[in-house]
Amino acid sequence: MVFQKPPDGGWGWVIVVVSFFTQFLCYGSPLAVGVLYLEWLDAFGEGKGKTAWVGSLANGIGLLASPVCSICVSSFGARPVAIFSGFMVAGGLMMSSFAPNIYFLYISYGIVVGLGCGLLYTATVTITCHYFDKRRGLALGLISTGSSVGLFIYAALQRELIDLYGLDGCLLIVGALSLNILACGSLMRPLESSYAPPLEKTCVDKVPDQYFVYHEKEKTVEENISILEKGYVDEKCANNTPDYKQDSILNKNVLSSINVNEKDTYKKKVVEQTNFCKQLAKRKWQLYLNYWEETVVLFKNKVFAALFVAILLFDIGVFPPSLLMEDVARSANINEDDYRMPLISIIGIMTAVGKLTLGTLADFEWVNTLYLYVTTLLMTGVALFAIPFAKSYLTLAMLSGILGFLTGNWSIFPYVTTKTVGIEKLTHAYGILMFFAGLGNSLGPPIVGWFYDWTQEYDTAFYFSGFCVLLGGFLLLLAALPCWNACTNQSSKLPPNTYSYKVASSA
Repeated sequence: MVFQKPPDGGWGWVIVVVSFFTQFLCYGSPLAVGVLYLEWLDAFGEGKGKTAWVGSLANGIGLLASPVCSICVSSFGARPVAIFSGFMVAGGLMMSSFAPNIYFLYISYGIVVGLGCGLLYTATVTITCHYFDKRRGLALGLISTGSSVGLFIYAALQRELIDLYGLDGCLLIVGALSLNILACGSLMRPLESSYAPPLEKTCVDKVPDQYFVYHEKEKTVEENISILEKGYVDEKCANNTPDYKQDSILNKNVLSSINVNEKDTYKKKVVEQTNFCKQLAKRKWQLYLNYWEETVVLFKNKVFAALFVAILLFDIGVFPPSLLMEDVARSANINEDDYRMPLISIIGIMTAVGKLTLGTLADFEWVNTLYLYVTTLLMTGVALFAIPFAKSYLTLAMLSGILGFLTGNWSIFPYVTTKTVGIEKLTHAYGILMFFAGLGNSLGPPIVGWFYDWTQEYDTAFYFSGFCVLLGGFLLLLAALPCWNACTNQSSKLPPNTYSYKVASSA
């Protein structure tokens, strides 16, 4: 497939709009799952740690499966994947309304909805990158705010739907709203060139012609015999001299020579096919070896190794507030009449502001994106340490806004990765980092919930979360300060990738 030059406009803005609404519709409920979390606690009576697995799986499974998601989009295209994933998200939400226990929710809401969101994220980012080049940063920033706006609106929407129709009715309605993803996906027209050169032969087409000689012989044996017989009979009729003995000898010689040729061709075909399969397996094995060799080279970069630890610890510590902040307020005995806005909604809208602000700062030449990212990590750790001291709605709302703004550092994470490993290694490195980010998202809320089940209060849990984020920030700072220039210079000299996952979200 040959693509046109990215138009940086035109139908691309339609792609931006539908990608924005796609992320809005698919991530709205999983990111605002804290509202549903309270209802599931009351409905199933399970511990906070066990119940928290539902939301953590929904938000982490898409990142864990990012290599698989990118392979699906690369193989089938953004539009088919988006439409199929829309059915997954809507079906998972509707199935969750009939959940008899928490284990059913692990599958329906955690895995089905989470995997659908991961596929949709990869599809929206991929199709946007195809349509934009010079304005790619702006386009990606706009569509990424869709999930944050979805968190802001869905937190209040789900609470209102629960009050009116109950938990089951809320999930059914939210699932029905998610079907609008199908309409958005249908507008994700692939960017193809009007002129496509002749396609290169595939591996099967490149098989030597000798492989198919045997089958051609089979189809033409009878034709050859009939032609020979016909010519010989015509010649006899012309001479009017019948010679049955000579006719029999000739037919016998023809058949025997054809059978010998068929056997030789068949044996040659088997040998060549065997050699072809061996060469293909050897080539694939070499690609896998190259991939793992490049992975080892990446981890020899001290800054990348520290970045891998930092993103894992960051997601373990920072994701629980977005899931558990409503329960923190309830545990602090804050009067519901004091609620002017759900705390999760505040986190969502400030995350959108943080993405745009930090992304804009990263474009300035005088800003070192790595130091900017480390600063957000350290400030996030301090904010998490302050949560146990917040005993009113106002202080919790302020901390929620600060945490939401700092969580917007996701918008500068690709910049940090690029500066650390170089543009040639970006897709490879970003796929690894996103896997561990998903692992942190999946583990963070259950760990905090287990701390509550153990101590019956959230203070120790958030001290632990703050310690994780601060530890990751300090490790990254220590790795960056003495050898930042050395690491970037070394990464720029690395040979280009010979094999990598095509992780679309790295663009």
